[in-house]
Amino acid sequence: MTPPPRAARSYDAVIVGGGHNGLVAAAYLARAGRSVLVLERLAHTGGAAVSTRPFAGVDARLSRYSYLVSLLPGKIVRDLGLDFRVRGRTVSSYTPVERRGRPTGLLVGGGERRTRESFARLTGSDREFAAWQRFYAMTGHVARRIFPTLTEPLPAREELRRRVDDAVAWQALFEEPIGAAIEQHFADDTVRGVALTDALIGTFADAHDPSLSQNRCFLYHVIGGGTGAWDVPVGGMGALTDALAGAARAAGAELATGHEAVRIDTDGRTAEVTHRSADGEYVTAARHVLVNAAPRELAALTGRPPPPPAEGAQLKVNMLLTRLPALRDPAADPREAFAGTFHIAEGYEQLAAAYARAAVGSLPAAPPSEIYCHSLTDPTILGPDPAAKGMHTLTLFGLHTPARLFAGDHDAVRDELLQSTLAQLDAHLAEPLADCLATDADGRPCIEARSPLDLERDLRLPGGNIFHRELSWPHAQEGAGRWGVATGQENVLLCGAGAVRGGGVSGVPGHNAAMAVLEGAAG
Repeated sequence: MTPPPRAARSYDAVIVGGGHNGLVAAAYLARAGRSVLVLERLAHTGGAAVSTRPFAGVDARLSRYSYLVSLLPGKIVRDLGLDFRVRGRTVSSYTPVERRGRPTGLLVGGGERRTRESFARLTGSDREFAAWQRFYAMTGHVARRIFPTLTEPLPAREELRRRVDDAVAWQALFEEPIGAAIEQHFADDTVRGVALTDALIGTFADAHDPSLSQNRCFLYHVIGGGTGAWDVPVGGMGALTDALAGAARAAGAELATGHEAVRIDTDGRTAEVTHRSADGEYVTAARHVLVNAAPRELAALTGRPPPPPAEGAQLKVNMLLTRLPALRDPAADPREAFAGTFHIAEGYEQLAAAYARAAVGSLPAAPPSEIYCHSLTDPTILGPDPAAKGMHTLTLFGLHTPARLFAGDHDAVRDELLQSTLAQLDAHLAEPLADCLATDADGRPCIEARSPLDLERDLRLPGGNIFHRELSWPHAQEGAGRWGVATGQENVLLCGAGAVRGGGVSGVPGHNAAMAVLEGAAG
């Protein structure tokens, strides 16, 4: 715990929550000469974007929760002078399948020629690869038009449509369920499934959900950096939040960890934040309060009615291996297959079946998930001993496991889901994953699983929802204000993932809340 803020001091801005968005806001405001206090409930900053050593006695720093970077604008890194880098993955994805009784797979990456050959080997022709190129040329065009707007004042819907300037793309992404476009472009079940997964990360929806929540998820997964690429943070995700904390402190912001905000009182011009630590209760005055927490937490702090319940739908598993497992597909090199996104049980029909079972309260019979190996792209997360032994990390993200499924015997359900998820992986391996797991200093396998309810307990994500609530379209919304961070209270702004254009490791809500303060806009 850090010491309490200086007594009886009023700040220009108090930021509730020291996750990456709160730190971005703190750094921008402090660099602009504003006095800033960040209050963080936990003993460390970083929120969900942290690196930890989860396995006793093993020198490996894993990105425990958030794990890849796409939506972080280079503008923020440059503006704040961050010592932070990402590395691209040479392979986008590998999807193992069995066709005509033999193990094979779809490799996307390693150059156009290899990707084309992989599509032809799996599907029997060049048709699906040509469709793949057309589909992602469309999303790439949209990405280039939309991504730069994320750090600008919110455009009106029609203005964004004009910027996109592609009626077919707008219809496919903004007007009708993404399943329609996927089915129109692709015929192969595996190819359809790989395309659909970007619409389902942390989002419990069917391909044809009329709410279009899957479209919004898909959009945020394909616009990052104007390319849609998902990169590996060098040094782990904690390297980003450590750099942000350093930038905020260097600019003069005060970071108080071990301080939990419990109440916000405001008259629209000035505010008071009541916060508690092990040493007692404090009240700190501020001209502005920026809340880097879920809208549910904001409502609790301000005494307002809570928003509709949110629900997460993912299983996060971290592992450390003595070696990468061999694959049944003789053409697949594990160092390539696990370097990108390794899709498991994510065929189009498998995804639909998993959703249907979970929607009626049952665990998916074949839980879909995806894996990647951080240490293949960035070996710096391993200490000298694990690196010398050839160890590797694996990160698994499971889909279609909503929080409601864990409401009974939580630990038993989580363990059952973990085992059935790993069984789906084992079906494509030439050796059991269990034989490759490293052990910690106490002789326990190096594997940990986190359900949505674990994330709610550890990080106060409502229902374990990694986006804090359903993602929003990146255009003007009623009540969201000029920057998408308004709360209905003039000097209280939302700077977390629940803001318009929030979600993912982006820093965008933090940037936009800071801009709203600096230009005097009401969000």
